[in-house]
Amino acid sequence: MLADYDIERCTKRCAATGKTLAPGSRVYSVLLRDGARLVRQDYCAEAWTGPPDGAVAWWQYRVPDEQAARRHWAPSEVMLEFLERLADQPDQQDLRYVLALLMVRRRILQEVEVRQDQQGREVLLLHAPEQERDYQVIAVPPANDQRAQWIQQELERLLQ
Repeated sequence: MLADYDIERCTKRCAATGKTLAPGSRVYSVLLRDGARLVRQDYCAEAWTGPPDGAVAWWQYRVPDEQAARRHWAPSEVMLEFLERLADQPDQQDLRYVLALLMVRRRILQEVEVRQDQQGREVLLLHAPEQERDYQVIAVPPANDQRAQWIQQELERLLQ
C-alpha cells in the first residue's frame, strides 16, 4: 500500500535543470523504485518530457505559496457526507476518487487495501476510524489536465 511508504516532500528543485521551483509554478513529480524504497523526483513544467521508464507513479500540481494563508478545509463529517453522496453519481467518480485521496492525505480516511472488482478496476478499501465506517472507492483518475483542474477548483469551492 502507498501509505506504507515514506514519500519525501517536494525538494523545490527541478531534478532535470536544478532550477528552483517557484510558488505557483506547475510541477510534475515522479516516484521511482530504489531497492525497497520509493524516491521522489520533481520536474518543472519546461523540463517535463513524460514519466521516466520504471516510474511507479507521477502527478502534476502547483507549488504552494508558503506565505499565503493556510487553507481551512470543511470538517471531516462534511467531507465524508460529500464522499457518500458522490457514490450515487457515476459521472463524478473521478471527483470522488480525488476527494478520497485528499481525505487519506489529511488522515480522515485510512487505506486498508486495494482490490480489483469484477470489471478489473482498482477499488480502494478505506476506513474512517472516528466514524468506524468503511468505504469503497473506484480508482478513476481524471481523464485529462482540464478535468483535473476542474476537480481541484470544485473541491476548493465546496470544501473550504
